[in-house]
Amino acid sequence: MTSRVTKQSEPIVSSVPMREQRTDVIARGASQVLLHTVIIAVTAIFIVPIVWLVISSLKLNVEFGAYPIQFLPKTPIWGNYYDALTAIPFFLYMGRSVMLAGTYAVLTVVSSALAGFGFARHRAPGRNTLFILVMAMIMVPGIITVIPQFILYTRLGLVNTYWPWILWGLAGSPFHIFLFRQFFSSFPKDLEDAAEIDGCSRLRLFWQIFMPNAGPVIAASGIFAFQAVWGDFFTPTLFLNDSKATLAMRLATAYVDPRGNPLYTQTMAAIVLFVLPLIAVFFIAQRSIIQGIVTTGSK
Repeated sequence: MTSRVTKQSEPIVSSVPMREQRTDVIARGASQVLLHTVIIAVTAIFIVPIVWLVISSLKLNVEFGAYPIQFLPKTPIWGNYYDALTAIPFFLYMGRSVMLAGTYAVLTVVSSALAGFGFARHRAPGRNTLFILVMAMIMVPGIITVIPQFILYTRLGLVNTYWPWILWGLAGSPFHIFLFRQFFSSFPKDLEDAAEIDGCSRLRLFWQIFMPNAGPVIAASGIFAFQAVWGDFFTPTLFLNDSKATLAMRLATAYVDPRGNPLYTQTMAAIVLFVLPLIAVFFIAQRSIIQGIVTTGSK
């Protein structure tokens, strides 16, 4: 009688874990579906404007302003890209932007790396307090400091020159200092001690040991700094006139017909050409960017 009861109760006991397993599988499946739905929705929010930009660059101006909205052009007008390149000295403005953004990026990387190295490896009184003050500058909107800087550079005679970007690059950036500080903090102390025993100075230690091993952070920091200047419209408009205008500054008012009416489709084509270098650089260096951001948080 006892054995019979035991045999009958065994399936009831064993079915409980199976139900829990099914519940866990269903819960995991539901969470995955929800996660993928959110990812697809967020991706669409970012992708749709880019798709609309490319499609609009292939339309006629009449089609661009048509109502109801005509999503696809009847015939793609590839000549808009030729007009975008020839209506203005496009490559002249692009060269200025590359020069200005590249100079700023190099100076920002070097100065921020030096500051980050000091915060990470130099033991000094008040180091943490000073680092907190530097990090607090991240919360200050840049627009607040633009007008005081404009007044200062005007009095120094540096308006309509590229010197403001050089000085900003030499000053470094709080965000980039944070990236380098976090990355350099993860270096083993034994490596530093061994180099100092061999007579390596602090500056030589920085250039020959820390910087060669900071490739991912250098790549991420350099691309972020380059992009900040490349896509900036407001600051060049405030500090520069047409004789030294950058590409972002010039595209805003470059394409008009003889009557002064804006040519939207040529402008859209120029914007596509404007963002292509950044997209290409990102896809080439995305692994370094991600690795640079991840490794700075490894500590």
